[in-house]
Amino acid sequence: AHALLFEAVPNEADIIEAIRTTLDANGMRDGVLLRLTLTRGEKVTSGMSPKNNHSGPCLIVLAEWKAEEQSVKNRDSGLRLITSAIRRNTPACLDSKIHHNNLLNNMLAKVQADNAGMDDALMLDTEGFVAETNAMNFFVVRDGVLRTPRADYCLPGITRAAVLRLVAPEAGVPAVEERLSLVDVWTADEAFTTGTMGGISPVVEVDGRLLGGGVPG
Repeated sequence: AHALLFEAVPNEADIIEAIRTTLDANGMRDGVLLRLTLTRGEKVTSGMSPKNNHSGPCLIVLAEWKAEEQSVKNRDSGLRLITSAIRRNTPACLDSKIHHNNLLNNMLAKVQADNAGMDDALMLDTEGFVAETNAMNFFVVRDGVLRTPRADYCLPGITRAAVLRLVAPEAGVPAVEERLSLVDVWTADEAFTTGTMGGISPVVEVDGRLLGGGVPG
């Protein structure tokens, strides 16, 4: 919000209260996914200028029941990916560190994966290096080192950060952020994705190449 020059944002107490009110109103507690969206609020007229927003920001709390079955299925069978022809945004156009809803390129990549009968799409940056999948951050393991793309063309997710700062050090596994080519991916010992909804999901195939013998690690 600060990067987008929002004039005001709800404080932490207001956000917590909005979440609790939403959950209570819907009788929700466990097995729920929350998505928070902050808009500039009501406009007095159409147009792109933020000066048209006179009512202050609007916090949208979207709560939906989200069963664990799909995440469990992903962990049990592993994900199959294809490389999409659609590229991730360059910071010169739209910095991926801004968590926004303009994800049309990711959606087009997902359409490609669906049409190919695959689970998700691996997306590259404008120079041909790996960025992320259409929905999650991406990791590979090569020669005992955990490797993930630098957060130049992808959102530095919360689960990604937990893996780099907590999980890998506790497991005694070196972890680095670096450029990864498709050859690095195709020849990796194993790979996995991270995301708030999907957790940590193993990847068993990329572009027809089996990783880890095609068995979740």
